[in-house]
Amino acid sequence: MKIKPVEEIKSLCDKYAAPLGLAVDSVEFKQGKNPALTVFIDKDGGVSLDDCEKLHNAIFEPLDELDPTFGAAYTLNVSSLGADRPFKTERDFLSHIGKKVEVKLYAAVKGKKFIEGELISYDGEHIVVKMDEKNTFSFDLKSVVKVNEYIDF
Repeated sequence: MKIKPVEEIKSLCDKYAAPLGLAVDSVEFKQGKNPALTVFIDKDGGVSLDDCEKLHNAIFEPLDELDPTFGAAYTLNVSSLGADRPFKTERDFLSHIGKKVEVKLYAAVKGKKFIEGELISYDGEHIVVKMDEKNTFSFDLKSVVKVNEYIDF
């Protein structure tokens, strides 16, 4: 199935998300038996089901006019990114400075490939994570498999 560029779809969604206090993180299109367009959103303080519903209602008709699938049927989903999502953008990292994160590494540091600690800084190429009073590590992002928010259950 042919679809319009994801950037064009995201740009349209951004126009409707911003007034609702939401940020469109990404847009994905899944092809197959049940094609689906999913708009992933974020908001300071977390995304609620009500936020997803509001944006869905706001973009439903404009997306029909844009016709992202050139007339082919698809399901529209609006979703939060999920609490355990990997950090991808500068916004992800900067919004978690001072918070506890999980870092998975390609190669072990002091015998560990998985580190939990407070994210101290991010400069676009490196992160600094403080595990405890004695252990603070600086990682080149090229050595990191993923970073995500620490979730305490």
